[in-house]
Amino acid sequence: MDNFQTVLRFFTNQKSTIGYSFLALMTVGGERVFTLVSFQCPCNHDQNFAYGLTFLLGPAVVLLVLGLLFTSRLWRLYTGCCLNPMKLCPRGNCLGHLRVLMSIFCGACVAPVMWLAVALLNGTFYECAVSGLDDNLVVDLFCKNKTLACREELARVPCDRSKLSSDERMELLLMFRAQSQILGWCVIITAVVGGLLGTCYKNCRSKVSFLQLTFWKRYMEKEKERFDTLAVEYATKLADRNLQSFFENKEPAPFPFPNHRAWEEISAYYTFTESEQCYSTLQRYVERKDRDFPENKPVLDIEYGERDALRNN
Repeated sequence: MDNFQTVLRFFTNQKSTIGYSFLALMTVGGERVFTLVSFQCPCNHDQNFAYGLTFLLGPAVVLLVLGLLFTSRLWRLYTGCCLNPMKLCPRGNCLGHLRVLMSIFCGACVAPVMWLAVALLNGTFYECAVSGLDDNLVVDLFCKNKTLACREELARVPCDRSKLSSDERMELLLMFRAQSQILGWCVIITAVVGGLLGTCYKNCRSKVSFLQLTFWKRYMEKEKERFDTLAVEYATKLADRNLQSFFENKEPAPFPFPNHRAWEEISAYYTFTESEQCYSTLQRYVERKDRDFPENKPVLDIEYGERDALRNN
């Protein structure tokens, strides 16, 4: 049992590393599937560049959009901001909003960067794209000290349909692949160095110590876990209470519930301040002495309550 707890604790502590490793494996597998199943370079000057670039950048854009779409932090930041723009700058802290937005965007860029790195290291998409360029500087670079047929047959090199000799074709392919892999390693190095510098800057500007920052992260994880659990429990109790009232045709029992303002306050994105010893907007709200008391009727929209009051009058 102790060994099981040790293994479970290890996987819990390393869940970010395990998640990124799994994402890398999925990216490699997806790239191989695209290459073997759906990718077929057209091998002509008019379509090679657009076709190759679409397969190189298209999945990266899709992964970026999906990364933003499934990031709960983004929707916590923007939900309701069209009706209340002040949510974007809570307590006038617009710079903090921009930092959070940058952090969200950087997190969503992990999968696209992995895709670009893997695709460039493989080189298939880049070979197709660059062979369709008509720019004289590019063509002169590839066909320098070669026959005139190189210019005409460059677009057919990735498909093994060119009239060039096997040695010339292989030389061009190796040149394409070398450039692609150099770009791939440049993407990896840039991402790693950028991540390191960003982490160093974030920790350097931190208002709390390393151990308190570690505790803050652990607290936020546990608060989210407990919130999800209690939200399910209270939603179940509320559903049971409403259904029982409906089927038994009687007044519903009182059900203390946070009001609309309370939900708005705890949904705001939290920024740490030295003047208060709080680790989340939830803790800041529950420790307030002037907080509102819970309502007995859960209200989803204030407008509905106003509408009912007008009807009664």
